[in-house]
Amino acid sequence: MKKYKISILSLVVFMLGATGCNQDRLDVEPVNEFLSANFYQTEDQVFSALVAAYDPLGWTMAYGNWISSVMFGEIRSDNANAGGDPSDNDQPGWQEFDDFRNTNTNTVTHPIYRRNYIGIFRANLVISNAQISTPLVERFQAEAKFLRAYYHFELFKHFGPIPVVTETLTPDDVDRSRNTMSEVFEAIVSDLNDAIAVLPATISANEVGRANKGAAHALLGKAYLYWADMDKDDPAKFALAAEHLQAVVDLGIYSLEDDIEALYDIGVKNPAESVFELQQSNLYPSNWGWFEGIDGNGMVQLCGVRGLCEDHPTYQAGWGFMLPTQDLYDHYLPDDTYRRDAAIITVDELAQEIQEAGVVSCPVVVDETQGNPVDNTGYWQEKYSNYKSYLGNNVNGGDPNLTKDADIYAIRYADVLLMLAEALHRSGGSDAQAMEYIDIVRERAAGPGDNTGNFRTAQQLMSDMGWTLQDVIWYERRAELAMEGDRWFDLVRSGRANVALFAGDPIRESNFTENDLWLPIALEELSVAPNLTEYPDASLFQ
Repeated sequence: MKKYKISILSLVVFMLGATGCNQDRLDVEPVNEFLSANFYQTEDQVFSALVAAYDPLGWTMAYGNWISSVMFGEIRSDNANAGGDPSDNDQPGWQEFDDFRNTNTNTVTHPIYRRNYIGIFRANLVISNAQISTPLVERFQAEAKFLRAYYHFELFKHFGPIPVVTETLTPDDVDRSRNTMSEVFEAIVSDLNDAIAVLPATISANEVGRANKGAAHALLGKAYLYWADMDKDDPAKFALAAEHLQAVVDLGIYSLEDDIEALYDIGVKNPAESVFELQQSNLYPSNWGWFEGIDGNGMVQLCGVRGLCEDHPTYQAGWGFMLPTQDLYDHYLPDDTYRRDAAIITVDELAQEIQEAGVVSCPVVVDETQGNPVDNTGYWQEKYSNYKSYLGNNVNGGDPNLTKDADIYAIRYADVLLMLAEALHRSGGSDAQAMEYIDIVRERAAGPGDNTGNFRTAQQLMSDMGWTLQDVIWYERRAELAMEGDRWFDLVRSGRANVALFAGDPIRESNFTENDLWLPIALEELSVAPNLTEYPDASLFQ
């Protein structure tokens, strides 16, 4: 059987072109009611296309591989080890990411690339193909521009400057070359400014998960923050980041959850702290036969405690990935244990829960021989806990491992406040105001209730620890957002991802090179797109 290689860019062209049969040559009725030539003519049809553009956001598995920006951002960094079974080769693609051994044949790299370009392709269809113009369709197209910006930003974070695709491609267009960093961010900025002008500030209860004005401002602020950091610490771009992040605050519709641990309780979805959230569902009977149709959050099972006693009162055993490192555990200051406990659980805490529940059938709380001995630290992530209550989720016959519906916080309000503090400080704005925003996050970190006077302020940390304000910001981002996927990307954008970061870890320290700041574009793409380069060179960062 002859094998054909096809790039994702040529694939989307094929998907579009395949709908245009010549009726003179093939005079039959179409199997489907609608083709590209007669679709996009009503608001309902355009909305259906928009739903398809949102769909890749929820993929935690694609093309036979687990894909997760959260897992990548933690496992690639000093926050987590890959984990898995005792072989140290469970999910080899993720083991390679962990150890900086990945090449352009890594099994996870191409699915990450494809997922985002499929999202871009679907967003472009909504933007370019609508044959009706109404206020509602204009809103749908604004959401599609938000999504196109989101997917381009995700691609940049993983691969560096990548091809920008803002039109429906023809077969002659698929051999794209990388755009420069400025061209990528200019496209993102343009799309988000267009979206902000149209999107509503608030959305109704039956629209949760869709982009609104706050989400677009937050994403644009985050994009400017990255761009400024990587463009020689450009104060003007930091000021633009601050402007858009301040706009999120000024909307007055977001607030921090009083108890940070409650953000990750089972069933909590779209709280007031959520600025943009990736929706996961248990309603579709997800199974192993169609990976892109899995609507649950596969990360819950994948990153649960491996070897956990089956009679634990709260949690069920998982597969032991994304194991927090000792370095992350030690990062938290002695007066910041409440926030650490929201991110990391230990065997002692698991044992205490068993004891408090009166369970006597767990002589071994965690059988750590079932886990990866190289990566095991005795710590497990807790933000995507594998609750026993999920066992009832497979109501429609789906695989119970795939129907756990914990949503993923793409941008939380706490992240907005910390980014705003950073943007103010690095743009030459008000440090006093920056510290006020940091202190809002730090007050909540001390635990539920009013902690006024019961936590160290940013100013006190600077005095006590001998830190600069930027040191405080770096501390806060790592402590607040641990196990949520920001760590690696923060390190890369700020120039802190280097071999010194992995001192004491002989595998990572010996394998890390400058190329490892970015993922290589997969061999499948390079073989059909000669103008693509495997890694971005320095000339593209302009």
